[in-house]
Formats: sequence, C-alpha cells, structure tokens
Amino acid sequence: MATDVQNPVERDVPSLMSGIVGDVQNLIKQQVQLTCSEIQTDLRKFREAAALLIPGVGMLIVCLVAVALTLAHLLHTLTAPAGTDPASIPLWGCYAIVAVVLAIGGGALVFLGVKRFDTVNPLNGPTAHALEEDMKWMSNPK
Repeated sequence: MATDVQNPVERDVPSLMSGIVGDVQNLIKQQVQLTCSEIQTDLRKFREAAALLIPGVGMLIVCLVAVALTLAHLLHTLTAPAGTDPASIPLWGCYAIVAVVLAIGGGALVFLGVKRFDTVNPLNGPTAHALEEDMKWMSNPK
C-alpha cells in the first residue's frame, strides 16, 4: 500500500489567478460554442416548421377562393331555370370538392407546422439551464 502523499507544487497567487482566468475563459468559449450549436438546431427546426406552414397557409388561401367561387356558382345554379346544366355534378359542386380537398391538405400542413413550431424553444435548452445554474452558484457560492 502506498502511503506516500505527494505535496502539490506550491504556486504563487498570480499563477493561480491566471489559471482561474484561463479556466473561466475556456468555460465561456465552450458555453458560447454550445449556444451557437443550439441556435443552429433551433433555426433548422424553425425552417422545417416554416416549410410546412407556408404551403399550408397558401393552400388555405386558395381554398377560400374556391369556396367563394363555389358560392357564386351555387347562387347561379339556384337562380337558373330548371334543366339548363347537363353535367352530372354541377359546377358549384366541383368547386366545393376542390375546396374541401384544399382545406384538408392545407389544414394538415398548418397543423404539422404548428406542432413543429412548438418544439422550437431557444430558452429551454441545456445551455440556458447551465447558465441558470451558474448564475445561482455565483450569487450563492456556498
């Protein structure tokens, strides 16, 4: 069994302070790098969510136009004389079918985009928690 205890080399105060300052600088650099990495991840998630949300909103806008056209053609059909439309599905019905398909597709894309936006929270990452712990420790170093 080794019972020899080696005494660490006694260092002077300026070298200890420079070591502490170097460690603090290294810690700050690492936290900045981690923060940048988290921001890049959140930006990627934001772009993915926007890539779903923007086309979904566009589809819903087109759906509103189709609904307006449906109502116009329905009004025309209701005011036209009987037997003037030989088609099996009246034109307003065709517009209504297109509007429903656009509403379902656009609504699904908007729903998925909003769900993706919910995952983007830059203030809830590990770096934010580490900074919070550092601030607590610095205010109460017991």
